[in-house]
Amino acid sequence: MNRRLNCWEYHGCGREPGGKNIKRHGVCPAAADITFDGINSGKCAGRFCWAVAGTFCEGECQGSYVEKLSSCRECDFFNTVLAEEGTLNLRTKFLRFVPPYTRHAILNKLELKTVSAGQRFIIQGEASDEAYIIRRGSCILVVEKDNVMHPVDHRGEGDILNMSALFTGEPVNCHIEAETDMELWILPRSLFEKIPEKDPALFSFLTEIVADRFDSKRPISDRTIGRYVATDIIGRGGYSIVYKGKNKTNDQLVAIKMMRHDMVMDSQFLKNFRNEARIVAGLTHENIIKVFDIRERFQTAFIIMEYLDGVSIAKKLKTDKKIAPKQLVHYLLKVSRAIEYAYEKGVLHKDICPENLMVTTKDKVKLVDFGLAGFIHDDDDHLDGAFLYLAPEVLDGEVSTILSEIYSLGITAFEMVTGKTPYPESDSALFMK
Repeated sequence: MNRRLNCWEYHGCGREPGGKNIKRHGVCPAAADITFDGINSGKCAGRFCWAVAGTFCEGECQGSYVEKLSSCRECDFFNTVLAEEGTLNLRTKFLRFVPPYTRHAILNKLELKTVSAGQRFIIQGEASDEAYIIRRGSCILVVEKDNVMHPVDHRGEGDILNMSALFTGEPVNCHIEAETDMELWILPRSLFEKIPEKDPALFSFLTEIVADRFDSKRPISDRTIGRYVATDIIGRGGYSIVYKGKNKTNDQLVAIKMMRHDMVMDSQFLKNFRNEARIVAGLTHENIIKVFDIRERFQTAFIIMEYLDGVSIAKKLKTDKKIAPKQLVHYLLKVSRAIEYAYEKGVLHKDICPENLMVTTKDKVKLVDFGLAGFIHDDDDHLDGAFLYLAPEVLDGEVSTILSEIYSLGITAFEMVTGKTPYPESDSALFMK
């Protein structure tokens, strides 16, 4: 298959970064906004340009996505993208589970629903008992936040809609509007609830979809977790997403760490997540992040922590290259005291590195991310953490000790002084040799 073109390549407008017409017209928003990156396999909004306000098409500057959508429907590029994102992607989409593509008994009696172009058929904030599989057509997903409409994603033939609300039981997290006439198979909650038992592989697939959909670079709708409200994504890792939020009872800012839904299915990951909350909740030190609460709902778990306004040492090193000696000594003394305090409480962090040292706007350093932490006498049942900072004996399979904590801090200190790690290998296999 030929490489899929972005809008500026298709139209030849010359408004991409470095393009021939940027001096006259400026860089097109569709070519510059990285929060759209990856939608329809495009760079920035290069294959989702109809959702971006202020694009420059056919010699004119366009308005909002609402104002331009009718003209975009007539665009050859728009229809090319819809075609390419349809059956060409069938093998990676949910449609392959639905007859006539498969004989999954649990899905062989789905009812069909038709939606007209321009119709908003799913409403943000409402309760819902149905998900939909797109048989034909396409739609746009829009988050309404602070009375502003934010297009956030695009779905076409073979995609599934509204699974997050069905999976977690939460209100719908966005509006969904038909771009074209659509045909949808209806997946009711009553049928969805049978899937885990009847077809575990299908349920695992759906869980991965849900996990992916919660990790958005675009604005998200507010999520309510007990007395807390999650408002924006501020961090992400392999097994968790971190939100900025607040406590509704006193408006205190908090950070909310959510375990990815697909990780919850692994009992060991869930055990480690709960363990992290339990360990940090028992630590009270000015240089260790505070844990306020833990909640389990919506088919996952949340750790409610203090919100730190600042950056990690890793990010400071990216911008400043090195840490000034006076600051360096200040940070190391504070982190050393945090490590000593945790050790006196019987706890080892086991993942000390620049990424896990946060510096606040008031220049206070905090030890964060106790996802690998454990008690001193616990056996290490797996090797994990940032390899470049792990002590040699840990790499050899021995249990972590306070000495391995000191070693990790030493490697971190070396990087803070020099701007680089003492070992250049980026491949963990080569490094362990």
